[in-house]
Amino acid sequence: MQFSGGKRKKLRLTGDQRSVCYPHSLQFYLEPPSESISLIEFESLAIDRVKLLKAVENLGVSYVKGTEPYQSKLENEIRKLKFSFRENLENEYEPRRKDHISHFILRLAYCQSEDLRRWFIQQEMDLLRFRFSILPKDKIQNFLKDSHLHFEAISDEEKSVREPEILASSPSLSGSKTELELESVYKIPFADALDLFRGRKVYLEGGFAYVPLKDIVAIVLNEFRAKLSKALALTARSLPAVQSDERLQPLLNHLSHSYTGQDYSTQKNAGKISLDQIDLLSTKSFPPCMRQLHKALRENHHLRHGGRMQYGLFLKGIGLTLEQALQFWKQEFIRGKMDPDKFDKGYSYNIRHSFGKEGKRTDYTPFSCMKIILTNPPSHGDYHGCPFRHSDPELLKQKLQSYKISPGGIQQILDLVKGTHYQVACQKYFEMIHNVDDCGFSLSHPNQFFFESQRILSGNKDIRKESIQPETPQPKPSVQKAKDASSALACLNSSLEMDMEGLEDYFSE
Repeated sequence: MQFSGGKRKKLRLTGDQRSVCYPHSLQFYLEPPSESISLIEFESLAIDRVKLLKAVENLGVSYVKGTEPYQSKLENEIRKLKFSFRENLENEYEPRRKDHISHFILRLAYCQSEDLRRWFIQQEMDLLRFRFSILPKDKIQNFLKDSHLHFEAISDEEKSVREPEILASSPSLSGSKTELELESVYKIPFADALDLFRGRKVYLEGGFAYVPLKDIVAIVLNEFRAKLSKALALTARSLPAVQSDERLQPLLNHLSHSYTGQDYSTQKNAGKISLDQIDLLSTKSFPPCMRQLHKALRENHHLRHGGRMQYGLFLKGIGLTLEQALQFWKQEFIRGKMDPDKFDKGYSYNIRHSFGKEGKRTDYTPFSCMKIILTNPPSHGDYHGCPFRHSDPELLKQKLQSYKISPGGIQQILDLVKGTHYQVACQKYFEMIHNVDDCGFSLSHPNQFFFESQRILSGNKDIRKESIQPETPQPKPSVQKAKDASSALACLNSSLEMDMEGLEDYFSE
């Protein structure tokens, strides 16, 4: 796959050629794309793929996989992001091409650590499971062949000969002869059906397993996982060569941690929150990460740098003006016996800096959930970070009890935390404190938590939503290092949330 800074010259393919390129709405991604694309398209495809996989993750823990609500909501997400999902649809070349290229782009971003590889493989498997479940039966054999899976459906005569054994060995058929007559059965090498064999869920004969269509998805997914895991390991070994390209390095380094939702750095809501309201809002509308920071600040009259950055930018995002922020922090620090002159000299500059009034005048954005979870973990004496990610389970349980969460609700949250679904755990907390069954959004930002809470508490009136604008790039210095790099990162500027001088230097060179 080649990258260019200019506009991509699209290949002009006829209908037959397009069908050959992507014969199915799903694939094993065995061959990498070979066409040239622009850096702008590279970025756009990657962001859409991240959004899709995060939707897959969220739905997978919110609904039972395979049920009608799960299938319906996932299909809506795929349709909204314009990825391929069904056979026999018209004009499917572009969605299938998008699916193909974006998968390989994310391999580059998610091969860099074991945790990232594990997450990427799981979401891609769930996506393949969904697509396979809606694949027409007459297309399955061709898909298996194109995926280099040499599984052949046995004839009706061969099926009737082994009918009693297959029914007795396959729980998915429920012992129904009628169901078996309508179901395809595949003859598969024994070694490819070990999981079914271990669970005593398959009939074996002569070194082959006779697997009903309902069960073959498990074998297909195992094959996909093995191939993708090996491919990610090979990609990781080749990554240094890719990262040497200065146009791609910043994007790949941050893509797996990127926030792809709304931009909360705008200040159209500035001044609508008074300092007197903050204590009450902290208990009603703050996410746990900000609630614990506010509590620690009130009790200790001080926060370390990590806590001040995380909480200060959150308060800026919900509407505190620069003047209010200076007053808020100064009052609290003075209560901790700090000399006012020391605050003015040592701390007020940092607050003004975060509002873009000092230094390079970068207007810093509030931290997203991904940034809080994946960067700058708290140490002893710190209160920043994500309670679901960084707290001991027993301490988290006590904290949730103090927030009046029911025992059953606490257990649900702890189960999600155990499964490393930290954002979904926070979303479940949101639903419990607001007494809603389905909050109707995928949580990805503390400020999103606040605004959605205010919307519910104000009777579903979007009085505070005016501060939520489509993503816009942060102001950039006029001198750019490279035009291509600037184009490639234009839409991700808010997600990078540069709080390190080194990164600022990179963009100002």
